[in-house]
Amino acid sequence: MAKERSPLQPIPQRPEAAQTLLALLHAQGEVARLSERDQLFSSLLDSVNAVLWAFDWETRQVLYVSPAYERIYGRSASLLMADFNQWRDAIHPDDLDHAERSLAQVLVKGTVEDREYRIINADGQVRWLSDKCYINQRRKGERVIIVGIAEDITDKKHLEGELKRLATTDVLTQSSNRRHFFECAHHAFDRARENGTPLSFLLLDIDDFKLINDSYGHPEGDQVLQRIADSGKTILRRGDLFGRIGGEEFAAVFPGCEAEVAEQIAERLQREIQRLSFSHGQERFGVTVSQGLTSLRNEDTSLDSLFARADAAMYEAKRMGKNQIVSG
Repeated sequence: MAKERSPLQPIPQRPEAAQTLLALLHAQGEVARLSERDQLFSSLLDSVNAVLWAFDWETRQVLYVSPAYERIYGRSASLLMADFNQWRDAIHPDDLDHAERSLAQVLVKGTVEDREYRIINADGQVRWLSDKCYINQRRKGERVIIVGIAEDITDKKHLEGELKRLATTDVLTQSSNRRHFFECAHHAFDRARENGTPLSFLLLDIDDFKLINDSYGHPEGDQVLQRIADSGKTILRRGDLFGRIGGEEFAAVFPGCEAEVAEQIAERLQREIQRLSFSHGQERFGVTVSQGLTSLRNEDTSLDSLFARADAAMYEAKRMGKNQIVSG
């Protein structure tokens, strides 16, 4: 007859079964954590506005590219991984040589962090990328794998461009402001002295500008300034400098320009401004300018000498009756 077990007696354990069960539970937990980590990693890659990539240097094959590639480039990641030329074809033609040379520099430097170039995406939009790349730590004989991260910096570049424009441009006339004009003019003077090439300097002042403001109002005066600035941009040659350096005063520098040619340009500008016509209600009016012109001399050691001569010549034009050009 079987002996009954007391309710207080413990049930015999099977160590092997318990260990197997614990191992199974642990494995399930690890799988869950790995899955959760993979999902988190994928989510992070999707949200980052940068392309992570890996490239085999010997085979010229893209081994990996993150989801942002298709979003930024507008091109198929699978096509890129099948053909490295998909990357080359997307780069702006003016930047292709720099992009390729800077990629090759990683073989020497190990790290290249100052790569910036433009791409043209599938929609025809130009995007700026900051593409940092690094070479993997490898043993002798192992293949060379380059990894990198290409960040879309288009908005940053646009902001930098706008800040530069605001810092260098006269807001009203959209020509160079005084600081930027003289900064460029000093560089042009230094190059002319170094290379032994001619240089001419022009100052232009609107005649009776205060009377225009007093008679027709400041909005009309602003329009006069804008139209004269437009005339300067139209008449001057490519490479010439032009800017508003005071209230109604403009200046120009003609690199590589002999005095005779500079005078011809000043005369064309004079005629162009004389043709301008403005209206205030039923009344129409025109404007004239006085100009002072000078050219680089052997004894000139700084741009200040040219500026002083042009300024004196311009005021001589005022004293002689305005609406004329005086060379000094």
